[in-house]
Amino acid sequence: MSRRVCVIGGGSSGLTSIKSCLDEGLEPTCFESSDDIGGLWRFKENPEADRASIYHSVIINTSKEMMCFSDFPIPAHFPNYMHNSLIMDYFRMYAEHFQLTKHIRFQVGIRVLQVKPRPDFSRSGQWDVETENKKGEKEKHIFDAVMICIGHHCHPNLPLHDFPGIDKFKGQYFHSRDYKTAEEWRGKRVVVIGIGNSGGDIAVELSRVTKQVFLSTRRGAWILNRVGQQGVPMDFQLNRRVVKMAQSVLPFGLVCRLGENKINQRFNHSLYSLQPKHRLFSQHPTVNDELPNRILSGTVQVKPNIRRLQGSSIEFDDGTVEDNIDLVVFATGYNFSFPFLPSNMLPVSGNKANLYKYMFPPGLERPTLVVIGLVQPLGAIMPISEMQARWATRVFKGLNKLPSMDCMLKDIKHKEETIAKRYVTSQRHTIQVDYIDYMDQIAYQVGARPSLLRLLLRDPGVWLCVLLGPCTPYQYRLRGPGQWDGARQAILTTWDRMAGALKTRPSDIPEPKQRSLPLTLTVGAAALALGYYWNIHNHPSLLIALDPTTWQDKIKPYLPVLW
Repeated sequence: MSRRVCVIGGGSSGLTSIKSCLDEGLEPTCFESSDDIGGLWRFKENPEADRASIYHSVIINTSKEMMCFSDFPIPAHFPNYMHNSLIMDYFRMYAEHFQLTKHIRFQVGIRVLQVKPRPDFSRSGQWDVETENKKGEKEKHIFDAVMICIGHHCHPNLPLHDFPGIDKFKGQYFHSRDYKTAEEWRGKRVVVIGIGNSGGDIAVELSRVTKQVFLSTRRGAWILNRVGQQGVPMDFQLNRRVVKMAQSVLPFGLVCRLGENKINQRFNHSLYSLQPKHRLFSQHPTVNDELPNRILSGTVQVKPNIRRLQGSSIEFDDGTVEDNIDLVVFATGYNFSFPFLPSNMLPVSGNKANLYKYMFPPGLERPTLVVIGLVQPLGAIMPISEMQARWATRVFKGLNKLPSMDCMLKDIKHKEETIAKRYVTSQRHTIQVDYIDYMDQIAYQVGARPSLLRLLLRDPGVWLCVLLGPCTPYQYRLRGPGQWDGARQAILTTWDRMAGALKTRPSDIPEPKQRSLPLTLTVGAAALALGYYWNIHNHPSLLIALDPTTWQDKIKPYLPVLW
């Protein structure tokens, strides 16, 4: 009899968790509180009908080759940065191809009331799960494992106590989650609080129809483009193994300075009143191609934090006052929690939860509960959720073992200290991860991390793509459990699919040759990689002597990409 797994949530994390269960011979049942898959990527005109939905114009800020599931490439004709409707189309294609929807219980308004260990949990590892539909009818279930796939956009963070006078404000205010379209605010004066991705997008969209938009930010922000050098998607250039290796061996301040200089070549952040005091890689960056144009045209004005609201006027920290404000949009992020779990099992404080690798509660006698997708990467979330699910299902089956509780707690503490040292203090940065580092850590547990030395010796063409090209999810299907026969070809044709969506007009003009990296850098990177690999494998005592919770960080500049 196959083991039954409860999957909570039918978004991208839920879908890939269902698939991973099926790949490992487990029997998943997913509870989804709407009538469709997709999680927050659904769009509904009436937010009350579907609180998880997004606004109509959302376009993802990671390119299709970097965000796809590792064994199901996005069609070549899809644009590189997809509208939310196309993301939903892709999710539906994925679900249909792997026959996932038959394992999902769609029910608008269904809630998971309670997830608690059974009385014999120390022996069985089983869970009692209680659900309730919108009619108030309750149902109890027994599962062998539970995968929580609700993400971190759970509860809007609406810090009204930080804004004196908001209770008497004569205009309207709401959280960015409740924003849908700009048209109803035509000719109005609007303040958007927060300069994250949602705040920037909403400010830009509103500025096309409103009389004036004021974008309020406490710290400022570094603004990245979706469009990189020579028109290539920005994440194609940033998320490369060779770039990550260089970042690992160079001083953090120098890496930031190089990046900041490059960004300021596009537009001077200080001149545009955006430059923050923190460094480029000390805060989750904001991706927005249009914001500088809207600031330059005056339709968006950047303002400091709000001091107080008086009637329909707003005073900012610099003493300036703007009158006749019709709307305030709080793009102030989200909080997450797990109200269906026992209060002492996974408490959340300040958006911090004690989870080993942001997945496993360290205190459980049986590792049969996991959280999927509770990370904020400098990169795409979908491949990370997929890799997490691949590892979790193998842990459920006993094919992979977790370290001792002490080792897990040390790892959690070390991650917290690393984040505190690098990032500005914010609830936004409690679950921050670097895409390649984190993917390699989890892939190592699965046995799916690509081996650069093996690829160099056996398949130099793929080796070159893996080392120098974008770190696409297909790299994690080249070997190990879940190996996919199409991974090699998908890697070799990555650039073709990227370019295919752009070639919509025949042209006789020859294309300029792509110069991704100079030959000297290629040779140098290869020598660096081989040198590190040789040293580690000829001195295995290095691995034995190091504490299992810290050895990856002590040799972090090279080992994660070389094993």
